[in-house]
Amino acid sequence: MPHLQFELNFTPDANEKSDFAEAAKQHFSEIMSTGTDHIGITFRCYAPGDLVFGRAGKDGRIAFLNADIRLGRTADQKRRLALAILAEISRRWDLPEESIYIIYTEHDGPDFQLSDRVLPSWQTGEDPLADS
Repeated sequence: MPHLQFELNFTPDANEKSDFAEAAKQHFSEIMSTGTDHIGITFRCYAPGDLVFGRAGKDGRIAFLNADIRLGRTADQKRRLALAILAEISRRWDLPEESIYIIYTEHDGPDFQLSDRVLPSWQTGEDPLADS
């Protein structure tokens, strides 16, 4: 279960978060070659001074993505996802891409636990919930 944790020092409204989450799920699914039903997304919205990033633009707005993903994705897949997410955040919330920072943490499939199963190690084109 990829867990995409977005940390922002601004607070989009509920509809903006929902629309963005759907777009992020689609980017992840297409680029990382997997289904969407197991993708978890969280938003943590902070006050403007609660996040610091040296490359932040003049308005000081910042976005971080901490992405916990299963092992096995290529460097190219990770870079394409990062570029897609950078562009999505920039377009939707008018942030310069230099104000966005993406960090990947990789885990083997069994590190991801659901109520009815443990996820397998990742394989190209798989959908770990396809049989549910």
